[in-house]
Amino acid sequence: MRRVIFGLLVCWLLATPGHAQQVRVKDIARVQSVRANQLVGYGLVVGLAGTGDTRQSPFTIQSVVSMLQRFGVSVDVRTLKPRNLAAVMVTTDLPAFAKEGSRLDVQVSSLGDATALQGGILLQTPLVGADDQVYAVAQGAVSIGGFSAGGGGTTVTKNHPTAGRIPGGALVEREVLTRLQDSPDLLFINLHQPDFGNAQKVADAINAAIGSGAATAADAATVRIQVPPAYQAQVVRLIADIGEVQMVPDPAARVVLNERTGTIVIGGAVRLSPAAVAHGSLMVDILTDFGVSQPPPLSRRGDTVVVPRRDVRADEPKASLMELPAGTTIAEIVKALNALKVSPRDVIAIIQALHDAGALHAEVVLE
Repeated sequence: MRRVIFGLLVCWLLATPGHAQQVRVKDIARVQSVRANQLVGYGLVVGLAGTGDTRQSPFTIQSVVSMLQRFGVSVDVRTLKPRNLAAVMVTTDLPAFAKEGSRLDVQVSSLGDATALQGGILLQTPLVGADDQVYAVAQGAVSIGGFSAGGGGTTVTKNHPTAGRIPGGALVEREVLTRLQDSPDLLFINLHQPDFGNAQKVADAINAAIGSGAATAADAATVRIQVPPAYQAQVVRLIADIGEVQMVPDPAARVVLNERTGTIVIGGAVRLSPAAVAHGSLMVDILTDFGVSQPPPLSRRGDTVVVPRRDVRADEPKASLMELPAGTTIAEIVKALNALKVSPRDVIAIIQALHDAGALHAEVVLE
């Protein structure tokens, strides 16, 4: 019997309304000039147990030949079988103020047709920035957080075996100069999520902490701070004090839907206008029985064969009508959807329909 059910598993992450929580400024904003830089590199992972690239990945063979030539070894390309190594891309972020000798975590991803990086060792790989300058060098054992094993045509895989990471696998070789201020008297703070209300709240909280008129909301993402005379020679202390300032941010009215994973995230500020929802679900059962057809006794013709008999049944339960009054909160939305006994796929369809109808007052993000 084969059963096909139109539905998904769901993980509900609900931001329920309640008492507003204070957060620190440094948790929702950063100094404008303090930022990370992306690094990338091309390398080889060796030591694989026959799970590496095949000859269908010619760049892997070319890389092996070039590497061996650097060590004075000449090889015939036609005889190489690179099943114990794999070509990979190595990526990481170089944080601000990273000093020479600091260690960074790196991500390693297969570039060819390797089936697993389990047990592999990344050879020394330069990591370059957007300016093609080397800022770090990566090397070490790859941890994939899973496994891939099999035999006789059967394979068992846990997690994603063709991508992994190396904790502390990169050494910083070059520092990036970071300026805290564009001018001696001004400091700029950028919000992670631009919002005019939150920008003004951050400015008001900073003014209450370090002095009236010091901070001004320049736009939805930027707060301009006039450095007070007491902090002229202590900019780091000013940034530290601002970071500890607490304020109550305005929650975003946002709904995030991910149909692939069945994840639905609904913000606590989501509200509904008056609406009525009726939604049915469809279940299909496909039953397969096998019968035997054979010719009559003493017949000179005909063969005995197995004949499948399929029975398809469709069940569509009667839809219920649920009224959602004006100003409905997130808890009431969840209660209403649970009363309708809808699946995650149905929830996604209902939310999209409510948004299209203008009854859902929130931003809907599809991933």
